[in-house]
Amino acid sequence: MRTISILLMMFLIAATPFAATKDVSDDHVYDQVRLKLAGDRDVGGGAFTVKVTQGVVELSGTVKSESIRVKAEKLTKKVKGVKSVVNQLKVATANGG
Repeated sequence: MRTISILLMMFLIAATPFAATKDVSDDHVYDQVRLKLAGDRDVGGGAFTVKVTQGVVELSGTVKSESIRVKAEKLTKKVKGVKSVVNQLKVATANGG
């Protein structure tokens, strides 16, 4: 019994790196990023676009403040499968641009 337990533990330890490197599909990353951003009280999904290519997430559009711009990037980086974030969000000016 002890031998079986040791073999099982060795197998699990050896298999862990392979499980961690499994790629997550861009569609799944897109959905999770959208959910994370929409679920945040400050960001609220915002009027911006999310594009995912091979785990690289591009955020573009306009937000109300620099703090929302930064928070959207931080939230996006926390999503499993995101390799990097290209933050092209612009902060709206008082005159609407």
